[in-house]
Amino acid sequence: MHMDSSSDEEDDRRNLVDQNHRKPPSPSPAAVFHVEDRSPRFFHRNFRYQKRYIVAILAFLLVILFFSVPNFHSLFSSSSFQFDSITDRVKDSELRAINLLRQQQLGLLTAWNTTRRSNASDPNQLEDLKSALFKQISLNQEIQQVLLNPHSMGNTVEPEFDLNATLNGVVYDRCRTVDQKLSQRRTIQWNPRDGKFLLAICVSGQMSNHLICLEKHIFFAALLNRALVIPSSKVDYRFDRVVDIDRINKCLGKKVVFSFEEFSNLKKGHLHIDKFLCYFSKPTPCFLDDEWLKKLGGLGVTMNKPEAVWEEDTRNPKNKTVQDVLGKFSYDDDVMAIGDVFYAEMEPEWVMQPGGPIAHQCKTLIEPNRLIALTAQRFIQTFLGRNFIALHFRRHGFLKFCNAKKPSCFYPIPQAADCILRVVERADAPIIYLSTDAGESETGLLQSLVVLNGRSVPLVTRPARNFAEKWDALLYRHGLEGDVQVEAMLDKTICAMSSVFIGAPGSTFTEDILRLRRGWGSASICDEYLCHGEEPDIVAENE
Repeated sequence: MHMDSSSDEEDDRRNLVDQNHRKPPSPSPAAVFHVEDRSPRFFHRNFRYQKRYIVAILAFLLVILFFSVPNFHSLFSSSSFQFDSITDRVKDSELRAINLLRQQQLGLLTAWNTTRRSNASDPNQLEDLKSALFKQISLNQEIQQVLLNPHSMGNTVEPEFDLNATLNGVVYDRCRTVDQKLSQRRTIQWNPRDGKFLLAICVSGQMSNHLICLEKHIFFAALLNRALVIPSSKVDYRFDRVVDIDRINKCLGKKVVFSFEEFSNLKKGHLHIDKFLCYFSKPTPCFLDDEWLKKLGGLGVTMNKPEAVWEEDTRNPKNKTVQDVLGKFSYDDDVMAIGDVFYAEMEPEWVMQPGGPIAHQCKTLIEPNRLIALTAQRFIQTFLGRNFIALHFRRHGFLKFCNAKKPSCFYPIPQAADCILRVVERADAPIIYLSTDAGESETGLLQSLVVLNGRSVPLVTRPARNFAEKWDALLYRHGLEGDVQVEAMLDKTICAMSSVFIGAPGSTFTEDILRLRRGWGSASICDEYLCHGEEPDIVAENE
């Protein structure tokens, strides 16, 4: 049974083996012819069976490959797809590069036109030109990168096309902060003599005027080696709600400032001004009227009649030196007063330098208290972000005030919008914080006109109290919400923390912001007064 079931291949194999082991007989011609006749058929039949096996194996492997390799069909189309993808990427890159080249052309034309109109001695125009050229170099680098992207393999870049080396790591900030050169500050030591006081008196204008007056009183007190007494809230603003008075003592490392209440307790109620010498003689001595002197008397303060030490008018103040002041106000009496000194022009460059004229350990002596500063930071984090412009846009009562000056400082809304847009473009900031007393009709028109490259630049103001928002929670918890002076100082603080500040010319609110920016080191070379160097394109006649 086993032999019968053997295949033809087995018979052929056995016959071949027998032929190899037996000595073949001498073949006859017929036998030789017979072998030659079988040999081709044998090899043909053997190859036919092998081919069947090979085809079957290949078919089996293809089935396995089809079910085991994902996206099997992509193996046959990847080359064509890859070619089409590269072609599309090249086309997209070329179109984008053309668009960027058009932008570069416009930028270079703008820079060229600026140089034709510019004054070579104007540092602002020179900075604008530097900024424009740097932007075009950066744009050119971006264009090169766009054109190279379709040809890059992974993260590898040919050395001759390494764009990171083009600018050598240089970053040009058009609106960088001003170098305040603090090491070159001119300062004096404040060393009060025991029992010697200068009573601060500030009556001119609003809170900003009083803070400037207070700062000048600090300088006078330091020159005269006296401690300074802060005015009572019964005759002046509540300074303790907006500034940290005791922080001044910490910055000096000694007791140099006293609240009025501390002074009263120290004197045990015996409050007498020994020397009442007036810095200003006109329009009234010490710039005080009888009503205010009565208020001072209501605090239990007694005094001799104020007397002027020289002819000095608040409407036309003259520059005074340290020697002038020491020659007129150096007395040994315990308590002195010199009246309101807001308008005093005494060593103005020294007084207004960053950090002020007094040697101390802080950035600036008079600044917002901690609660206001934190609230300003939280507002900026909530609404503005790091890079924003602050605009003090004073309008209420400013029309008559400005038109009394030559030239006027009150600008029509369209002209003001153009001036603002120039700063926005220069600073490359996406948003503006608006500190203003203007009505909605004016702010609405201004917002509609502040449009750059087809995009409206948002003008953000502080919103009304909303319990769902927590940025102002500190003021609410400490009973400071709704205080007009606190809100004004909060506005100042936000403006002082901006990347770039646009101020209102002639406004002491703006001047106090600029003082803070100098002291904090946040002043930018792009800071300016609104429409600086321009006159209003129309001015109304006087009454």
